[in-house]
Amino acid sequence: MTADGPDRTTASRATGRPGDATPFALGLLLRQAHWRAATVMTEALRPLGIELRHFAVMIVLVDRGPTVQRDLAAATGSDRAGIMRVVDDLERMELAVRKSVPGDRRVRAVEITLKGLELFDAAHVAAEPQAERLVAQLRPGEVEQLKDLLTRLAYPSSGEA
Repeated sequence: MTADGPDRTTASRATGRPGDATPFALGLLLRQAHWRAATVMTEALRPLGIELRHFAVMIVLVDRGPTVQRDLAAATGSDRAGIMRVVDDLERMELAVRKSVPGDRRVRAVEITLKGLELFDAAHVAAEPQAERLVAQLRPGEVEQLKDLLTRLAYPSSGEA
């Protein structure tokens, strides 16, 4: 940087546009892809009366079974206050219930209800055409390739990071 302003001979600056070759390009592309996927999936869930944040918790509950709120927060990347609001919403909609944990009266586990499971399954049916629309511009085999690459990026082998 010179006294007159920034040095223009340094590497290019992040733009977030296609073709961005900066070190931030991958993160910016992932952010844009996430935003687009979240928008499309939100459209699928809206008629069912839930939001992505509700569905994210339901995924954990279906996968793990009854789960304490602290673990729900960690699994969904939420904070304690946020997860409490989501669980309150799910309880109000009768999609989940809080139950006492044997041996610790202070801790409550959240469990999906039968109504919650039915809505969870309905969400998958509703999301199918939206998911197809999301990847419509990809060529045959590219969806699987994209999933493989993103899986390796999101879940690196132990020792890598």
